[in-house]
Amino acid sequence: MPEIIIDGRAVTVADGVTVAAALMSEGIRSWRTTRIAGNPRGVFCGMGVCFDCLVTLNGEPNVRACITPVEPGDVIDSQQGTGHDGGVS
Repeated sequence: MPEIIIDGRAVTVADGVTVAAALMSEGIRSWRTTRIAGNPRGVFCGMGVCFDCLVTLNGEPNVRACITPVEPGDVIDSQQGTGHDGGVS
């Protein structure tokens, strides 16, 4: 079972799960805020078309959590706005 870091906390998740599944298994339902209003977002479509589920993964912003598989050692951070400098752009 892979060990990953979610918002600074080490957790163990099942093999083969997506980032979104790992987050939801930890009780996290919202992991991104919109860039203008700061509204919370999580999984919406669940198949990679809506871009509501974006996270910062291993320092790279705007990764779709619903279609990205977890790899051992991944560092997943909630994303604020665009993910660049934590604010609006």
